[in-house]
Parts: sequence; C-alpha cells; structure tokens
Amino acid sequence: MKIIATTLFGLESLVREDLTRAGYSYENIKVSDGVVTLDAGDDTWEEDVARVNMWVRRAERVFFEVGSFPASAFEEFFDKANALPWNDFIPKGYAITVNGYSRKSKLYGISALQSLSKKAIIRSLLVSRGLPENGIISEDKNIGEVKVQFGIVEDNVRFMIDTSGDGLHKRGYRPLTHEAPIRETLASAMVSLSRFRPFSYEAMVDPFCGSGTILIEAALMATGRAPGRDRHFSYEDLPYIGSYAYKKAREEAIDLEDMTPPDDLFLFGSDIDRNAVESAKRNAETAGVSGFIKFGVADAETRTPSALTSVTGFDRQLILTNPPYGGRLMTPEEADEIYRMIARTYLTKQGLCRKGIRLSVISPDDTFEVATGFKADKRTKLYNGNIKCQLNNYYRLGEKD
Repeated sequence: MKIIATTLFGLESLVREDLTRAGYSYENIKVSDGVVTLDAGDDTWEEDVARVNMWVRRAERVFFEVGSFPASAFEEFFDKANALPWNDFIPKGYAITVNGYSRKSKLYGISALQSLSKKAIIRSLLVSRGLPENGIISEDKNIGEVKVQFGIVEDNVRFMIDTSGDGLHKRGYRPLTHEAPIRETLASAMVSLSRFRPFSYEAMVDPFCGSGTILIEAALMATGRAPGRDRHFSYEDLPYIGSYAYKKAREEAIDLEDMTPPDDLFLFGSDIDRNAVESAKRNAETAGVSGFIKFGVADAETRTPSALTSVTGFDRQLILTNPPYGGRLMTPEEADEIYRMIARTYLTKQGLCRKGIRLSVISPDDTFEVATGFKADKRTKLYNGNIKCQLNNYYRLGEKD
C-alpha cells in the first residue's frame, strides 16, 4: 500500500525526514513536487496510516492510494477509474465526496472530472455489490463519509482516500488565533531550516511571537511530542482502519515523549500586543509545553542583543520570526520599516550578524532583502498558504558592530 503525504511546496524533504524519524526506510520514500509517497507494504498499512498521521510535522494531509494509471482521454479515465477496487474501501451507506486537480495533462476541467469520477465509483460499487448498473447507492453522511481525491500529473492519474480529515496543521492547541497566524506545519519547518538545536548553548527568540506558533512548534520538537497527539483523524471512522490503530499510535507517541521541563529555558517570545501574548500563553498551556517557553510583552525594537542576553541568560540567540508584512496586517511601506528595524537591531551596517546573533526571518518573496539591502546568507523558498514566501537566514558574523 502506498501512503501519500501532501505538503506545502518547499517542505517535501522535511516530510521525508519526518518519515525516516518515525522509523521508515529512506529507500521506501519517494519525493515529488508537493507530494511524498511512502511504500508501506500490505501487512500493516492500516497501522502505518495512523502512525504517519500521528508523526508527520510538516505535511498537510495523509492519503492512501486506491490505484493509479495513465489516461489522456475521458473514456479511458472513466474505464480505468471504474476498474479500481472501490468496494474494498467504501463502506455501505457512506457518503462519497470527490475532489481533485490536474497539472500538465490533456485531461482538465476539474468539475467534469469530479462528476466522471463519482459515476465511475458508483458504477464499480453497484457491480461489486451485485446491483443493477443503473441502480442507486445509498449515501448518508450521518453514517460516514469517504473523501476521494484524484491527482493528474503529466497524464498519470492517482486516486486516493483522505485519512486526515482536518488539515494536519490543526494540531488542536490553537483554538484562539491571533491576527494572520502562520501555519503550524510551516512554523515547524522554519525551526528545522534555521538549524536550531534545542538544549544547546543558543536560545531561540521570537520578538513578534503573535499566538506563539513558532515557539510552540519548537517546544514540541524538543520534547519529542507527536504533532497529532491531541487531535483525531477521519480514518478512525473507516472500519478497516478504525480507532484501534489511533489508540496504538497515540500510546506509542506518549511513551516516546519527554515532557520534563529543562533547568534553563531556551525558548523566548514577546509581542507588543498584550492580548497576543496572553493567547500565546494559553496555546502553549494547551499544547503541554508552557514549561518550556517564556513569554512577555515588549516592543521588538527593545529586544536588542544585549537586552536578550539579560532576558534569556544565553550569550547566543537565534532570532526566528514571522513579522507582520504588507497586505497581511499593514501597508507594504510599514512592513518595510519593520524589516529595516530588524536589520538595524540584529545586523551590522554591512549586513552581517551582530555578536551572538543568528537571524532567520520569513517574508513574502524577497521583500526583506529588498527593504534592507542585505542579501541573506541562505534563502529558502516556501509558501504560507498561497503566499509565496522566503526564509532569509543570516549567520555570518561581522568583525565589528
């Protein structure tokens, strides 16, 4: 059985890392644009679906594959979709919802393909259940629902069934959201891409912490707490996977986590908005990591390197942040001034890091570099939802401030 994790563009290699950390062989994982496929075999694939949903931090959804085939014409698409073993995966009475996409393929027109897919699935179920081909399949969402998705890329079709339900960025700890929060999956990716190492000689600081997502994700990673530990998934309602697989995956996750607070805190967040800070504290409490993060109300401009040394007790600081940007919470001109303030605070006049500082800032495309005039030492293209972004990493030290 093939298990498919969909991702925001740019996070594919990190999802593969999530899978290898969960114990899956690198050789059984294939990466393509926005998709990571795990060949899980056929013996324990149901439990693997539960484990993958439990452990992938940077994926958006998890599916399993019903079948795949090449198709470049509608008739061929219908016949091959109809031949797939739908009766094995769609219980009687369950409602069927079909969504999909097509890229670089002769088949296009998503609504037409959705309708054709649904007809092929119904026809297959009727035949498998010994009913007339012109019969009716009863569907009732009160009984259950199966969400089918097709993906067509370069005339190759893949049919999948969703096992996540709500997107995996919904961890369950953020019922209260501040303005324009960053996705949990992207925040987790930023922690890894910034090369932060917990329990080391460096503190992580977010001076625009908002609802606390970046720091909470860093704490979850540091403790080994599974991102899916405190939520449920749609596969639990599928009788061939069920709640037992969920309970087993969750019990394993709880056994592996270490929630002992450190002697010295290494995660620090602040925001000028007191309501945002209170929200961040509540979210950290819900996530079970309040003992790992210190939050405070402060203007970001006051969080200078020397001030941070006093606040954190560390001589080295990683500034990892998602500041407000133009079109999100303010005008582009106001956002540019915030970028320049960040640069003045943490970089020298030559665009190098001040003593004891590393800086990682996410911004729409290259707007941080353009506003400050300083090219990042390393940049990574990412997406925050549909917004094309760039993680700007500065790590080279200047000789003088």
